[in-house]
This record gives sequence, structure tokens and C-alpha cells, in this order.
Amino acid sequence: MSGDARGLLIAFEGLDQSGKQTQAERLQAVVEALGGRCQLLSFPAYDTHIGAEIHGGLHGLRDYGPEVMQLLYVANRYEHKPRIEHWLGEGTTVVCDRYIASSIAYGEAHGLDPDWLAEAQRYLPRPDLTILLDIAPETAASRKAANRDKYERDLALLARVRDSYRRQAQQPGWVRLDGTRPRDVVTADVLTAFESRRAPR
Repeated sequence: MSGDARGLLIAFEGLDQSGKQTQAERLQAVVEALGGRCQLLSFPAYDTHIGAEIHGGLHGLRDYGPEVMQLLYVANRYEHKPRIEHWLGEGTTVVCDRYIASSIAYGEAHGLDPDWLAEAQRYLPRPDLTILLDIAPETAASRKAANRDKYERDLALLARVRDSYRRQAQQPGWVRLDGTRPRDVVTADVLTAFESRRAPR
């Protein structure tokens, strides 16, 4: 991996419990094993004041409507924009567990305008590849029986989120993978998709 080329920005999307964190960590390990630099970010990032407000909204400590929640999510990503741009500029691969598409999916599921949600994020660095790990809401619920936040408990909402993700995944730059398969099988497909973006551009 050349250190003087712009790094790749890879985003993992999908419902909670779809395997995003596992696959993001595995991709990071592969990039580093190949001699490259890789930074892993997980959104929302709760270690900021904005992140703390998001946590409060998800766990009943704040009574924020969908518009406020999504603006907080978007602001949370903009907080990290300088670091992302710096890393990409020095040739580092940046892997995100959730990114731009999450606000579109969850916001649209709450009845918000997906174009507005996309416009609000237009100045964030664009992903080179977005990987959707597709699972059904019932699968997500079965994988996490306790300590689910208010979104995770609403299966009808999650069905709409999944529909939005699937619609978005028809765009260029996306790969949709069946997240119910064994982890190693999913990882193999992730690496194939990554290698296709890593080829000389």
C-alpha cells in the first residue's frame, strides 16, 4: 500500500447486530497486516458532548424529536471531519462503523426527507465504498435480547430502516451482503469488495 496516495474511506452500514463492528475490525486487521495504516471510527462517538446528548436521547434521558436526533448524529460526524480528512490525506484507510447513510436510513424511517438528510452531510468526506450488512429486524432482535435502546426495540421502525438501506444500496459505490451468513464467509466478501476499490485509480 502506497503511503503517498489518498486513503480509502470504507463505511459499514446495517441494523444493530448485523456484524458491522466485527467486520470493520477484521478489515482493519487485514489492512494493517498488508503494511497499511488504518483508523477505525464508530458512530455515534459517545466520547464528546454531542455524543453524550445522543446517548441521552437514545436511553430516555432527553426527549428529542427525530429531527434533533439526526442533526446531533450529523454534527457528531462533522466533529470528526478534520481527523478523517487528515488521515485520508496521509494515505490512511479509514473504516467507519456507521456513517452518512445511517442518518438517511433512520431519519427516513421516522418520516424525514432523505434529500434533506443527505444535503446536511454534503461536506463530509464521501465513502469510497459502503458495505451494507443486510439482516432482518427479527434477526437483530434475536441477537440482542437485553439492553436494547428505543430504536432497537421498535421492529416496525427497523423494517423501514432496512428498506431505506436497501434503496440506498442500489447506488454506485455500495455492496449489499447477506449478514446472516457465517462471519468468515461475510469477511471474504468484504475483502473482495475492498480489493476492488484498492486497485490503482
